[in-house]
Amino acid sequence: MRLRNLVVALATLIVAACNGPPPLQPGSHLAVAQAGELPPPTSTDLVAASRPYLIGPFDELSVNVFGLPELSRQQVQADASGRISLPLVGSIEAAGKTPQQLAGEIEQALRGRYIREPQVSVNLVESVSQVVTVEGEVEQPGLYPVLGRMTLLRTVATARGLTDRASRREVVVFRTVEGQKMAALYNLDAIRRGTYADPEIFANDVVVVGESRARRLFDTILQTAPLLTTPLILLLQ
Repeated sequence: MRLRNLVVALATLIVAACNGPPPLQPGSHLAVAQAGELPPPTSTDLVAASRPYLIGPFDELSVNVFGLPELSRQQVQADASGRISLPLVGSIEAAGKTPQQLAGEIEQALRGRYIREPQVSVNLVESVSQVVTVEGEVEQPGLYPVLGRMTLLRTVATARGLTDRASRREVVVFRTVEGQKMAALYNLDAIRRGTYADPEIFANDVVVVGESRARRLFDTILQTAPLLTTPLILLLQ
């Protein structure tokens, strides 16, 4: 029933695309929202002011250990997996922790080995943990910082481009807008031809290219998507 509702919604969209988006399908877990641009996230989608700051990939940190010159004013950057490496401490997981929590773990690693009662402070120097996740058939899947204005083509290029197995017509962008999870289907060839604009990519987006489990959720839609001249936007209810 859910699949039938989705196919009916897609057919309605193709027939009436010029008349605006069709109504959402009640009770469906996937509903056609509109044909056009994926709306940008709000500020509350990007950050949660009520939460303590958590260190993320690519954040630059300043680490100070009182009485230990080797670790005084040491500046380090978290790698793509959120780990940092410090002299006398080695590799340590930083992502998902507050600076105070990380300082406590560094103190624990040093206590009794190099200093009896270490006093450690960790401060955020620069945050570039606004990242986009790129998955699927790209040469280097992973997390990439959103620096300046990122578009879909630029994001794929940042991940070193497509693999030989990738389908340029099957790219899914997942995004949360005002708490609503959405997905958009894009055709990279259509973007390069100028059929529609290269969409902007924001922090916390997930870009899935070609063959992947996430893309296969949209197999039925993708069989018809080439008929569309604009991206297909879905609500994930």
